[in-house]
Amino acid sequence: MNMQPLLIELGTEELPVKALPGLAQAFFDGVIAALDKRGVAIDRGDAKPLYSPRRIAVLLPGVASEQPEQASEVLGPYLNIALDADGKPTRALDGFAAKAGVAWTALQKTTDGKGERFVHRAVTPGALTLDLLQDVLDEALAAMPIPKPMRWGDHAYGFARPLHWLVVLLGSTVASVQALGIRAGRQSRGHRFHAPGDIAIAQPQDYVQALREACVLVDPDQRRARIVAEVEHAASAVGGRARIDAGNLAQVNCLNEWPVAVACTFERAFLAVPQEALVETMEANQKFFPVLDGEGRLTEHFIGIANITSKDPAEIRKGYERVIRPRFSDAKFFFDEDLKQGLASMGEGLSSVTYQAKLGSVADKVARVAALAETIAAQVGADPAQARRAAELAKNDLQSRMVNEFPELQGIAGRYYAQRAGEQDAVALAIDEAYRPRFAADDIAASTLGKVLAIAERLDTLAGGFAAGLKPTGNKDPFALRRNALGLARTNIESGFALNLRGLINEAIALLPESVQPHADRNTETLGADLFEFVLDRLRGYYSEKGVPAQHFEAVSNKIRSIADASLYDFDRRLDAIGTFAQLPEATALAAANKRIGNILKKADIDIPALEDAALLREPAELALAEAVEAAYAETGPALAQGDYVSVLTRLAALRAPVDAFFDAVMVNADDPAVRANRLALLQRLASRLGSVAAIEHLSA
Repeated sequence: MNMQPLLIELGTEELPVKALPGLAQAFFDGVIAALDKRGVAIDRGDAKPLYSPRRIAVLLPGVASEQPEQASEVLGPYLNIALDADGKPTRALDGFAAKAGVAWTALQKTTDGKGERFVHRAVTPGALTLDLLQDVLDEALAAMPIPKPMRWGDHAYGFARPLHWLVVLLGSTVASVQALGIRAGRQSRGHRFHAPGDIAIAQPQDYVQALREACVLVDPDQRRARIVAEVEHAASAVGGRARIDAGNLAQVNCLNEWPVAVACTFERAFLAVPQEALVETMEANQKFFPVLDGEGRLTEHFIGIANITSKDPAEIRKGYERVIRPRFSDAKFFFDEDLKQGLASMGEGLSSVTYQAKLGSVADKVARVAALAETIAAQVGADPAQARRAAELAKNDLQSRMVNEFPELQGIAGRYYAQRAGEQDAVALAIDEAYRPRFAADDIAASTLGKVLAIAERLDTLAGGFAAGLKPTGNKDPFALRRNALGLARTNIESGFALNLRGLINEAIALLPESVQPHADRNTETLGADLFEFVLDRLRGYYSEKGVPAQHFEAVSNKIRSIADASLYDFDRRLDAIGTFAQLPEATALAAANKRIGNILKKADIDIPALEDAALLREPAELALAEAVEAAYAETGPALAQGDYVSVLTRLAALRAPVDAFFDAVMVNADDPAVRANRLALLQRLASRLGSVAAIEHLSA
């Protein structure tokens, strides 16, 4: 098979930064899909999307020069319709043969469920790949996710940005194709300033190097590596280390074709401003890289990335320093003015700020969270007074000038203001940590008081959201209740707090305004149960990402529903124990046995005693099982009380042999009602202990 490299490059004006990687991936996938659809063989090698701000490209190491032979099969009329009584072709058969371009005698026959019929089978040579590339290009472009196409000139078509050149090469041959009014050639373009002229691409394998020589790094991985190396070198040269945020790096990578680092500075006086505000300004607004000292504190240095090797880098440095100064000046002004007002006085306006129409003001929410925080603190060994104080101050920075300008500094600004106001360090830190985890991969709060406040805050948000009828539906979740539920669950589990979640949910509901309190047809217990299930449901994905099988999750969640004072930390420990138990050779058999026992007990048509009567045990196998169950109860009781679930399940694994022997030798549904009830009592007691950690029957296939 003759294979040739394929290059397709779309040359455009500067593409949208955030959309660029996705557009490049979509175009790459579209080209592959269109070739696959036509049966054209591909050697992808380590091919990947190539892109820079002014281009998107696909470079495949090998593409077949033509399709394989194309076999076709067209079904024709059934014989009873195709032939008359004399075996002559009818008009239906003549028409089918004429359409196929053959004599009817050249047709073949096939049989299906309705009978025998004529069929035309043909094999035609495959088309040349060069002749297919127009359709491939059209389909790949049409599949690209461009929600708001730009239109230019008087054309009817649109794209993410105007197209200025198009390269399509199969081997050394230019494909005769066009896109968006541009005919394909071999002329690419280099860097806008360093190499503004056309760059002739002789063959696809020359593409990456040809552009490098024209000061364009079209491989995003190479470009990213260069940015990191440049930034780290520049930061080291000024005695620090660069903060390279992944999101910021991704955007800078899409802004440059030939990245060059420029070390810059700002006035040290700005370091009095919370460093998070300065970092946010540098990264989000200017796409600069802050420089930190050895202890992780912000220095007066930062690194900008120029898309050019300048003859006068000092001028670029001046420009970067000039654009950052007004933003820093604003941040310093906001910070200083907030300090004059003070964190405590900021809270005075919260009573006039609506949290949610049915749930009152932000001040009302603060009061509810403070009450919950006190309760939780007492249960986990934290200071209830500190918990209340932290809760009372936690929302005050929403009224600050700093947070109004930098909303992402909620809590962070409050921590700084609390420290300046002389609040206890634990209180100030909790104000910040109450928002953690802020996003999916974020850590939970580090301090005990921060964990308390984070749990209290999310409990009120969830209880209020459910009571006010704001439970998420589909993709709609305006109060981020799903995220809050996962944050609540993670904080409980990862902190090791053995909190009674149902009890706390009910307390949170009781603190809500009277207008949203549960009524006759929806009492507190029902609302609380719905919310408890909602939190459990968030854990499915959480544990799935950790590799926990769905059967294990179901086994524990079914058990936890029956525990009135269930805690999510206890849930986690049970789940860990089930993972260990499932590895034992006895696990599958005991799970199946427990499932069988459950079915037997469900079908029982007599009253089952709480305990079996030893006098009614007759068969050796039931005597042995009763003895084994009694021993298991005695030996697992202390471990169960201490939450040592691994020990409990490991000990219960020893029951496999007597359980198997019982079912092999004993008829449970004996004719004698007393014996039958006694055997059911034994099984009921066995099932109770087998299911003491989790509903292990879910482990049975």
